[in-house]
Amino acid sequence: MKVRGFTLIETLIVVAIIAVLAMIALPGYNQYVMRGHRAHARAALLQLAQWMEREATARGAYPLTTEIPASRLVVDGGRYTLAVSSETGWSHRLSALPTGTQAADACGNFHMDHTGQRSQSATARVAEPLGSRSCWER
Repeated sequence: MKVRGFTLIETLIVVAIIAVLAMIALPGYNQYVMRGHRAHARAALLQLAQWMEREATARGAYPLTTEIPASRLVVDGGRYTLAVSSETGWSHRLSALPTGTQAADACGNFHMDHTGQRSQSATARVAEPLGSRSCWER
């Protein structure tokens, strides 16, 4: 009776091939996931900016930082936190700050002001963020 099966060498070759494929595919997948969370942050900033404009229309001035409901500062996925700087009611600056593993994202922090001007800034892990075209339009 002949026993059929895989030899140890055949199994090791298959494991090595899978490891090489994973090393090639994993960084691309991680970048894809980060880009998706980046889109969530941009969408949350735009929604918050629209809310600020609606409030300014109704009140005659932007809400102050302390008047922003916590429910407006939530980003889907939880990889960014939103912050608002509105001290006078005549202007504001909205920020999306990456947290956790997203802090290594090459786009850094996202910012938007009351004029609609978009920008980015460095983080502790990203000294030189990518340009606006790479981060805001993708």
